[in-house]
Amino acid sequence: MTPAQTGGAPTVIPVQTSQDIPTSEPPQFTPTSSTTPSSRPVSPTNAPILTSTPVATTQSNLSACMMAGGRIEVNKITTALLHEPLVYRIYLPPCYDEEPQRSYPVLYLIHGQSYSDDQWDRLGVPKTADRLIAKGETAPFIVVMPRDRVWTEPTQDHFGLAVEQALIPWVDTHYRTIADRAHREIGGLSRGGAWAVDLGFSHWELFSAIGVHSGFVFHSDTTPILQWLKDIPAGMVPRIYMDIGNADRPEITQGAKWLEDLLTKMEIPHEWHMFIGQHSESYWGAHVEDYLRWYTMEWGSED
Repeated sequence: MTPAQTGGAPTVIPVQTSQDIPTSEPPQFTPTSSTTPSSRPVSPTNAPILTSTPVATTQSNLSACMMAGGRIEVNKITTALLHEPLVYRIYLPPCYDEEPQRSYPVLYLIHGQSYSDDQWDRLGVPKTADRLIAKGETAPFIVVMPRDRVWTEPTQDHFGLAVEQALIPWVDTHYRTIADRAHREIGGLSRGGAWAVDLGFSHWELFSAIGVHSGFVFHSDTTPILQWLKDIPAGMVPRIYMDIGNADRPEITQGAKWLEDLLTKMEIPHEWHMFIGQHSESYWGAHVEDYLRWYTMEWGSED
């Protein structure tokens, strides 16, 4: 993976806290905008490496910071792949500053169409992560929530390329991540779930788990996904979790079932859940804890 050129230190934005396969294609999803990323390059600059000042760690410090919880930062990077800077929201777990020697697993979560990088934040990911970490039910972890601005197919929207080639290298360089496949996962809801499918299967070497929440497959991915899945070496298939509400929109349900049927017919292990609910934030918010417990189950706990 060759990182796209990024420029400048992050700008902090103030926040308030050959087997049988399905013969039918999934429904084609019509984007609500026809905006296409500009091809004009962004002038790069040399990006300084961020450093942290060591903090004397005591048990009282750790107890206090654990009670205070993690924090959210909103930053942005520039990349020639996108016309506008790539904005990302990042959750840093409790005691991130107090334990400068510690590195963390990373979960990438992508929002749905017509929403922004604050969606997973509003749905309760930081608060739920704080609670699970404080109770010792999962090891501390970082969550990166990038903003997708364009509602077109991956053949036009270069957001996925920017995440792969610019954002992941930037995060691994500027934050204390465990920068390997076993400690990097990706998930998304609705359109974000389609991005998780696109990135997780086309770049299986980057992600050990894929979460698809009320998601589907991009129309332009319905042909290449077959080869992506066949190309994954034996024993290297990411963990896969799919869920959807029983009253979701018909076209979304058809798209999700198409993917689930494909995985079943190709004998690819995965979890499939149909819960009570609609294509709504109330549905996703009600399952945030389920999602985080599933994502973090391979990263251990603090007990």
